[in-house]
Amino acid sequence: MSSNGKPNQQPPAATNGAGAGGAPKMYQRPIYRPQGPAKGRRSGGGRSSCRFSCCCCFFWAVLVVLLLALVAAVAGGAFYLLYRPHRPAFTLSVARVNKLSLSSSATAPALTDSIDFTLTAKNPNKKLVYLYDDFTVTAATASNAVPLGEATVPGFAHEANNITVIKATVSAAALGVDPTAASSDIKKSGTFAITLDLETKAGVKVGGLRTKKIGIQVHCDGIKVAAPAPAPAPAKKGVKLTTAKAPSKAPLVVEAPAPSTAVDDATTSPPVATTVARVCQVRIRVKIWKWTF
Repeated sequence: MSSNGKPNQQPPAATNGAGAGGAPKMYQRPIYRPQGPAKGRRSGGGRSSCRFSCCCCFFWAVLVVLLLALVAAVAGGAFYLLYRPHRPAFTLSVARVNKLSLSSSATAPALTDSIDFTLTAKNPNKKLVYLYDDFTVTAATASNAVPLGEATVPGFAHEANNITVIKATVSAAALGVDPTAASSDIKKSGTFAITLDLETKAGVKVGGLRTKKIGIQVHCDGIKVAAPAPAPAPAKKGVKLTTAKAPSKAPLVVEAPAPSTAVDDATTSPPVATTVARVCQVRIRVKIWKWTF
């Protein structure tokens, strides 16, 4: 018993062969540390590596595209500074109606006409040569786009600093047209407005290098033309002269009941050329699948 009146605590007895004076041994539970399967760890690392590879590929692809765009811009700038390219210029100088006949049918009128056009094509470049395929020439009225016929002009090589004259005769024979639009647009007396379109493919030649041909359209509008004026009626002395020389004039009498087109030619005076100076627009035609822009 201690001095304060409480009994002294006795040390526990030794176990497991330990002596009385030895320290007691306590059982320690091992710490559990969960670990994922090795396969799972490997698959997770593969996904990270795949994401890293995709990011690298995307980065290099963007870098290559930017470099190509930079090279193209530098090459285009050098080409422009070296050659100073300009579009070809087309000007319509003459438009003349040789023949114009519209049948009087109210349901299905037929149009027969012939119109001459003269254009000048100018290549303002000093070192570029334009290569044109065959031209398809079409004309129509300006208001309701009533077709007036078509023609074909052979292609040519447009040399540098060169002016080429293009002549085309657009014609139609018994072409069916809309009765309302034709009667409103086509006038046998006075002037009416028409448009002219030339479509072709053109390429550029620089030295020994030739580019791929692309579609272009030359559009001319604001053209005023007039139908041929009817010829004046024959004088009486002409009638007497014809009757006096009946044998020699017999063929003319036979040709009188000819088709309407021949009558129009015989009863019209020579056409008067309409001198115009219309600068035409040159448009690039791009075809994507079924659509042309």
